[in-house]
Amino acid sequence: MNDSLTALLERAAQPGFENWRRGIVRLGGCTNPVNLTGHGTTVDPATGEVLRSLNGRLLVACGNRRAVVCPTCARVYRGDTYHLIRAGLVGGKEVTEEVGGHPRVFATLTAPGFGPVHTRREGNGRLLACRPRPAKDRCPHGEPVGCHARHTENDARLGEPLCPHCYDYAGAVLWQAYAGALWHRFTLELRRELARRAGLSRSAFAERVRLSYAKVAEYQRRGLIHFHAVIRLDGPDGPSTTPPTWATTELLADAVRSAAQRVRLRAIGAEVVGRRVLRFGAQADVRPIAAFGADERLTSSAVAGYIAKYATKGAEAAGATSGRIHHASELVALPLRRHVLRMAGACWWLGGLPEFEPLGLRRWAHMLGYRGHFTTKSRRYSTTLTALRTARATHRASGTDMVTVGQWRYAGRGYDLAGALIAASVRAEGDGHGAG
Repeated sequence: MNDSLTALLERAAQPGFENWRRGIVRLGGCTNPVNLTGHGTTVDPATGEVLRSLNGRLLVACGNRRAVVCPTCARVYRGDTYHLIRAGLVGGKEVTEEVGGHPRVFATLTAPGFGPVHTRREGNGRLLACRPRPAKDRCPHGEPVGCHARHTENDARLGEPLCPHCYDYAGAVLWQAYAGALWHRFTLELRRELARRAGLSRSAFAERVRLSYAKVAEYQRRGLIHFHAVIRLDGPDGPSTTPPTWATTELLADAVRSAAQRVRLRAIGAEVVGRRVLRFGAQADVRPIAAFGADERLTSSAVAGYIAKYATKGAEAAGATSGRIHHASELVALPLRRHVLRMAGACWWLGGLPEFEPLGLRRWAHMLGYRGHFTTKSRRYSTTLTALRTARATHRASGTDMVTVGQWRYAGRGYDLAGALIAASVRAEGDGHGAG
């Protein structure tokens, strides 16, 4: 009999076992709950009668969005993100259905190239050579500049540079550090571009049209961020108002492409690593979004599902570590592929130089330099994650007039051996009611 089972049997013999077990099942299998200690009392506000008292320890779901950290809480976050994105496309969650007729596109903005990497290419239903070049062609370091391999999806070489000495690791790390600022510059430039195309000043444009968006950041195999975004045009008061007739989907799509190519940002530290003018990749993928249920390839439902899927992923999708790096010595022991290790090492190197102190690169070495939010939206895009969570809590409490008061303080994280076994069984069997 293993230690976990022994601990569970001992706990089952103690008073209050069922209440303790229900408290864990209620978390739906959360892998790393927050432990609170204190006391709470549930009362009937009409009569003042005490219905339930709790003294001691209370477990609360961790709420982590990353599937690699907590699949249970990530599933809830993914569902909330789906409804948030979908509401801004077809209505619902206090967003009017008329929003479904507003101009909107699905845009993907990528990082530029910092050196050739192994990639998977397809054409006419078959795999193509990675980078077909004459075998005699070599880089200054003697490495082939081409690759004739047809990489499969699980090929370990995908995302690795053909020559690590040619790859601009300093530039890649700086691009990551500035990616959030580049997105902000892009939204400003997009408003300017739309105003120019409409023949209006920026203030006049703002009086007629509101630009709304929701985006998610995704790590590519080469370790660099790219952004997927829903971008929409509304009337001046948001989704409840119709934009002018000249504000079309075609106008929006063209403006997105133009603005993405125009954005530039100068990085600090030119005296150390050379001048770096940062920009997005040369190709911006911009596609119109069809209404939900329409007979077109890119539907509102598909876009919402696509963004929600990536909302629960992090740097581990590129082969990085999910935890923060505190000392340079940890880089030696981390089981990272070579390219990712070099990017994390570049973060550590640059982060130790005074010129780059404002970027906090060592703090974000585990994220390969990216320090922005993974999921963001403009204020008027749709509902908020907080509103969705509040609605869920209200629904669970519906039908009761109970009020709970108490005092609780943080007391650690995780389960004891018996609790971990119960939580594992909940995840395996699908028992429970979700993280709450």
